[in-house]
Amino acid sequence: MTLLTQGEPAQASNEVAKNEAAEAIWFASYPAGVPKTINPDAYPSLSAMLIQACRQHAERPAFECLSARMSFAEWERDSRDFAAFLVEEVGCVAGDRVAIMLPNMLAYPVTFLGALRAGLIVVNVNPLYTPRELQQQLADSGASVIVIMENFAYKLEQVIGTTKIRHVVVARLGDFVPMLKRWAFNFANSYIRHAVPAWQFEKFTMLQDACARAPSANYRDAQPRGEDVALLQYTGGTTGVPKGAMLTHRNLIANTLQCCAWTGEGDDIEYHRVLTPLPLYHIFSLTANLLSFALLGGLNYLIPDPRDLHRLIRVMGVAKITWMSGVNTLFNALVNAPDFGALDFSALRVAVGGGAAVQSEVARHWFEITGSQLVEGYGLTEASPVVCINPFRAPKIGTVGLPVPSTEVTIRDDAGTVLPTGEEGEVWVRGPQVMLGYWQQPAETKTVLTADGWLRTGDIGAFDAQGFLRLLDRKKDMINVSGFKVFPNEVEDIATQCPGVLEAAVIGVPDARTGQAVKLFVVRRDPVLTADELTVFLRKRLASYKVPHIIEFRDQLPKSNIGKILRKELH
Repeated sequence: MTLLTQGEPAQASNEVAKNEAAEAIWFASYPAGVPKTINPDAYPSLSAMLIQACRQHAERPAFECLSARMSFAEWERDSRDFAAFLVEEVGCVAGDRVAIMLPNMLAYPVTFLGALRAGLIVVNVNPLYTPRELQQQLADSGASVIVIMENFAYKLEQVIGTTKIRHVVVARLGDFVPMLKRWAFNFANSYIRHAVPAWQFEKFTMLQDACARAPSANYRDAQPRGEDVALLQYTGGTTGVPKGAMLTHRNLIANTLQCCAWTGEGDDIEYHRVLTPLPLYHIFSLTANLLSFALLGGLNYLIPDPRDLHRLIRVMGVAKITWMSGVNTLFNALVNAPDFGALDFSALRVAVGGGAAVQSEVARHWFEITGSQLVEGYGLTEASPVVCINPFRAPKIGTVGLPVPSTEVTIRDDAGTVLPTGEEGEVWVRGPQVMLGYWQQPAETKTVLTADGWLRTGDIGAFDAQGFLRLLDRKKDMINVSGFKVFPNEVEDIATQCPGVLEAAVIGVPDARTGQAVKLFVVRRDPVLTADELTVFLRKRLASYKVPHIIEFRDQLPKSNIGKILRKELH
């Protein structure tokens, strides 16, 4: 019997039945070898899955950062030592929250797996947060321990008295780097924008010391259940207010297996070499790079600062990567970098874009230079995050691909009624990767999760006849011009096809005549490009109501820590 939320349309049972019939649409487009379902209960916990991977691939390198490598065996050993420290020295108990405030460095996978082995809940924290943002997240999560990079500890010092933090573990970029490669620690200073400040905490331990002590003879790893929360991943979600999405061990196992099922499609590569420029504290990078390729025995090249394109390109050249993930702005920056085209891309199988729409012109340039596909996927934090992805060998440009195994996706109107193929509406998702809810936010949870497990994403999309999902935009970003819908993603995509445009962003602004008007922000590639010339270009490719009423040129656009253009700041 289908359960309904209060106020949910009574036809929901029929909608589920319609969706089950519609699933065959995308299954028919699945690449050969990709299963229709995965088993989210294949492992008892996320930590058990990662420990098994460490033992299976023990002698292989798992991570490289600043020319220093960590094997799977070393990852397993150091994470166990850290787990024992948390339990035996700090006194953590199952369910306690541990905040990890680190960039991409060897300390991240050690502390992440160590916290899980201790039965604790990880809280990912952006190192670039201001003290106010840091305090807000620590207070909301109730974290009692934080692992923080030394260079950012001064922020914690300003707010620690208003949090529940009782122990601070301080990490350095050189942690877990063999003595012969300690030069890497000094070399890494250019990756960090702040000088190391003076700070002091009542109770703190250096991470290297925490992992140097041997566990006692009585230490045993915790045995969390699949339904236990493994991660509080903070997000603006579908309402814009930061909330902690409760991702369970089962959620993350499921999404890892879904990604691996897709990644293994037609795979003839024995071991992957994976470029990880997006921060691991972001759910896309954590699941798609760290978790998925750990299970596959791949080597992750951790990039502490992807803004340094010269060093990023140098790593790509040396590593001969087979797979990478990124966001549109990173791929755009790479294809416009003078030394990028000189690299040997013969090993590169695919690059996957997420976090924001991949623009068609960027994908075209990427293929021209690398000879490999830049494929777009779709996900959100509340879904751990992957929901859809394009086939690697034959992506359908302009879509975010097909729902991954064991995932249901429907398109619905404002009343919750499932719409036919081809019609536009809100994307609803159900699957084993969908979150438990928002941490201590039952009212917010109820606005996005139905009682029978459907996640209302707030994204507008439509399926084509082959089951490929085309995303139009965020529901809240849609612009209403005299009753006509304008989706910023479409206008941005067309604008970046103009040879003189490097980057573009679109928002709606109030207009006395039409209600809203389209405003376009542009970073020029050609410094002499004028608004009139760009308008002529757009009028040939867009309906008149979609053509920007206002064009503003800027030297740069505001971006998030992962390079996503922030429309809200343009407002």
